Amino acid sequence: MSKKIVKPSTYLTEVKTLSDRIVKAQQPIRILDAIKWDDVIKQEFFHGHCKKMPNVTTGYYHSRPLGFDPEEKKHEFYQIERDLVRKLGQLNPLSVIMRRICREYQDVVCMLEARGTPTFSNISQELYGSSQDVFHVGDPTIASLGSMMEETLAQLLQLDFLSEEAKTINATDAVAILNEKIEALFPGEGLRAMLSDGILADAAAGTDYIKLRADAMFNMRDLRVLEVHEIWVHLGTTLNGLAQPYCTFLGKGPPSATITQEGLAVLMEILTFSSTPNRLMRLINRVRAITLVEEGADFMDIFDFFREKGLDDEENYTLSSRVFRGSSPNGLPFTKDLTYIKGFVLTYNFMRLAVSKGKPERIPLLFCGKTMIEDMKVLSDLVEEGTVIAPLFLPPQFKDLMGLSSWLSFSRFMSSLNFRQLEQDYSNIL
Repeated sequence: MSKKIVKPSTYLTEVKTLSDRIVKAQQPIRILDAIKWDDVIKQEFFHGHCKKMPNVTTGYYHSRPLGFDPEEKKHEFYQIERDLVRKLGQLNPLSVIMRRICREYQDVVCMLEARGTPTFSNISQELYGSSQDVFHVGDPTIASLGSMMEETLAQLLQLDFLSEEAKTINATDAVAILNEKIEALFPGEGLRAMLSDGILADAAAGTDYIKLRADAMFNMRDLRVLEVHEIWVHLGTTLNGLAQPYCTFLGKGPPSATITQEGLAVLMEILTFSSTPNRLMRLINRVRAITLVEEGADFMDIFDFFREKGLDDEENYTLSSRVFRGSSPNGLPFTKDLTYIKGFVLTYNFMRLAVSKGKPERIPLLFCGKTMIEDMKVLSDLVEEGTVIAPLFLPPQFKDLMGLSSWLSFSRFMSSLNFRQLEQDYSNIL
């Protein structure tokens, strides 16, 4: 076992000071608030009987200030980036990570400046990905993965015994149930669930809260998904990140951390048997919608796409506007909704390779804060030397590395089997 290295206090002081500057600089940047469409747009769309494109132009976005000066904000991150080199050096691993984060936030500011233009969507693809991305050379694209999963899920959704129970729990009661779960997991931490009228999704996590849309309805399976997805992963990693004594930037994630965060959250849904075919189909439909828009579809095409799925027009509008927020109704998509499936694949592959390489102890480090897959080796070194502390909160499945390792140890072998041949061999059995 290697000897634990104790860094000079001056070094750790510099790390914390620079990290705190990143946290402070990103505070006024609210991506989703800056790009969402207000209720007036929705009301006009329905007043036109859902037949006219929403009236969202570049001028619409210009009428909604960002709450900060873009040029000053980009310069602020540039100065932090330069100070990282001056204080920590060019090749220091933490300097490399934090400089990348600074550049990413500069890209975010450029993206928000370009709301309503093609540049907005181009930067969105750089930050979150495109449906045409592949994971490795020769692999299917994210769009192809979506099509393959859609085919399987469509068959499952036709089975009556897999249909979901009715949604009979209103948002107020759901908040009360989730607050009991939060207090049991994180007693005295001040975390809470609350109602909100300003979100598109049924639920969304913030720094120390989960917001539920006031008019949403839930069933107990939905609340279980929210528990493991929003509380265990999003709030859990926030708490672990905020507990970092020096690398405070781990408490706040840039877009690239969203990929790991959402992938880990979807993986947790599946590990706990909380997800459903219907839930996964909703995620796949978002991938399919983004794919269609990247291929030239406009808002009305996507509205019709969701209508063909049997959804009501309220939900059709909500899902369609998610794809075009920040863009124009006939423009390119905002691609954040790819992160659920993209992140799931990347996170799952990291975990199974960690086991295959005999390094399962690195898997819990995903929960150190708002982490990124590409930083896991550096994070492991930083935990060993004491610059980063190991996660204080871990879900049960990640505490039990024996069980997790046993499950993942078969994955390499299973993935090497020829599925088409399996279908033929089992054709007389199924």
